[in-house]
Amino acid sequence: MNPPGKKVVSEETRFWSAVASVPSILPEWLERAAARLDSLTKPPGSLGRLEEIAKRLVGIRQETWPRCAAKAIFTMAADHGVTEERVSAYPKEVTRQMVLNFLSQGAAINVLCRHAGIDVIVVDIGVDGDFPGSSGLIGRKVARGTRNMAREAAMSNAELCAALNAGLDLAEMAAKEGRTLIGTGEMGIGNTTSASAITAALTGCAVATVTGRGTGLDDQSRNHKVKVIETALAVNQPQKSDPLDILRKVGGLEIAGLTGLIVGAATRRIPVVIDGFISTSAAAIACAIEPKIKEFIFAGHRSSEPGHRVLLDFIGQRPLLDLEMRLGEGTGAALAMTIIESAAKIMSEMATFASAGVAGAVS
Repeated sequence: MNPPGKKVVSEETRFWSAVASVPSILPEWLERAAARLDSLTKPPGSLGRLEEIAKRLVGIRQETWPRCAAKAIFTMAADHGVTEERVSAYPKEVTRQMVLNFLSQGAAINVLCRHAGIDVIVVDIGVDGDFPGSSGLIGRKVARGTRNMAREAAMSNAELCAALNAGLDLAEMAAKEGRTLIGTGEMGIGNTTSASAITAALTGCAVATVTGRGTGLDDQSRNHKVKVIETALAVNQPQKSDPLDILRKVGGLEIAGLTGLIVGAATRRIPVVIDGFISTSAAAIACAIEPKIKEFIFAGHRSSEPGHRVLLDFIGQRPLLDLEMRLGEGTGAALAMTIIESAAKIMSEMATFASAGVAGAVS
């Protein structure tokens, strides 16, 4: 990223300053968590991955009894110019219509978050449409969608900076509101095309290997989508060694916003639950920029999109759930949050052998 202009340079500096301030996970906190878990009324390790989650929460938060009750999912929405190439089974108008559905509490993410006590925070970061009089929407529109990446770069440097910093702002807001666990969600017709392009450029995998059916494409339409992505990569030549170059050229405004959100959350020691393919493409960009960010991320689930498996391996994450979902919105993250909160409560609410008067294992 090397945008011209004093204001834009300042915005770029802000993002890189946030990256530089991502903390490390200290081993002593993990050791403290392990000792606490082994003192609880259970055989050592018997709660499996819940114990792994609990240790990581202690390390992230630097709290012996981490709390996860103040939960929120940020669902960012944006349009994609590449829809001009007919890469989706749905028209781009659906992006705006689904934002209205989120705001009226009628989408899957609303149902699951109500069930789990999670707040849904809907963000317009790049929808090609307006929402006059809509309450509950955070307006951070950078542009009315990206450009058609099959013909030119999806974003300008200034747009990329603005979207990244919008994510940093949302992380700051989450910290001020006392959020202790946040999730990433998205909405944008055409965004699996961007995520597939990012995956291919970042990992070097063949486009056909990482491209799925998205909104339900048939074989012919999926093959067309593969060719469009190959064209976009040939036109833009994103540099594998420069994650932000990849993001600018073939990404989306919501993906850039989520990248900034993930970086900002890590700087504030807020654990982030990533959702499916699109959210993980943002996480992969963030982790490629600063590998320490991997320690602050939980992979909520494994999407049925083939590229998601590639990205999960790339960032070294094992998903908590595998329900063959591919909806997005933050739905997989919402389900996984209940598991993560359960792990936190094990640490704080379960009795120890000493406090319960239960004999430990015979040595």
